Amino acid sequence: MSVFITFIQKAITQGIPLLYGATGEIITEKSGNLNLGIPGIMYLGGIGGLTGAFIYEMNTTSFSPVLAVIITFLCAIIFSVLGGLIYSFLTVTLRANQNVTGLALTTFGTGLGNYLGGSLSKIAGTVGQITVYSTGKAFKATVPFADDLGIFGQLFLSYGFLTYLSIAIAIFAAWFIFRTRIGLNLRSVGENPATADAAGINVSRYKYLATCIGAAIAGIGGLYFVMEYLGGTWQNNGFGDRGWLAVALVIFARWKPNHAIWGSILFGGLYILYVYLPFGDAIQEIFKMLPYVVTIFVLVFTSLKNKREQQPPASLGITYFREDR
Repeated sequence: MSVFITFIQKAITQGIPLLYGATGEIITEKSGNLNLGIPGIMYLGGIGGLTGAFIYEMNTTSFSPVLAVIITFLCAIIFSVLGGLIYSFLTVTLRANQNVTGLALTTFGTGLGNYLGGSLSKIAGTVGQITVYSTGKAFKATVPFADDLGIFGQLFLSYGFLTYLSIAIAIFAAWFIFRTRIGLNLRSVGENPATADAAGINVSRYKYLATCIGAAIAGIGGLYFVMEYLGGTWQNNGFGDRGWLAVALVIFARWKPNHAIWGSILFGGLYILYVYLPFGDAIQEIFKMLPYVVTIFVLVFTSLKNKREQQPPASLGITYFREDR
């Protein structure tokens, strides 16, 4: 039983960054923008939060956990939104190719994160990793009485607040997209921007806002990985392929944020499954392929069923030229 509980806990902690990234990307893709820069934006959110925490810890004589969390959170949002603005300006205003722009943003975000991480390490006078332990501890704080509730407390109350925030954001995003007038307008822009434009919907505004809000949410996923998962430590290229797993989760969830909640836990479990099987670490990379394999099966299955509600937005990845409508 203890092994099972540990596995579920690890699956959840592995899945939360994916949930943030997938939720942000779903909102973005509902506007018709295919942002393959999500991995880079997660790096921007992570390094932005680390930078804010580092500056605060270096310049305070009386550490406040609440103030540290607020500063770190805001810095992560600012860095990731800037990434979303770069993507929006290039693809919406300048009409650059979305695939190329997204991949370039991933390279840029990863490189900037590694550069700033190394720079902060030198400023702090350390060799290798830079750590903001006090801020990381604030993010990892759990409900005080969780340990007193046995299995229930271990499974549901033993995580930092960013874990519960990710679920709340995914649920709210599902309600917003499918149950509100603005959500309907957003989906209209993603399905047929020319028709939405003719109906008086500001296509560019919706694309900008959806992309930047989606980037902010994805950036929180990077912040979670650095602060709660790693405990306030930066590792160059430490995110691995989690950003791409988040993009795959969008397809697995069929562009529905509420489905991404359980999908992220499934992906997290598959990602670490090799640890609990008697095969050793030699084939761990094969087991890390499982989330992608499952996504391929889901993609094939939904394509065969060909239901409109299970398909991506019709104009996804297609640049909108207003004069062609």
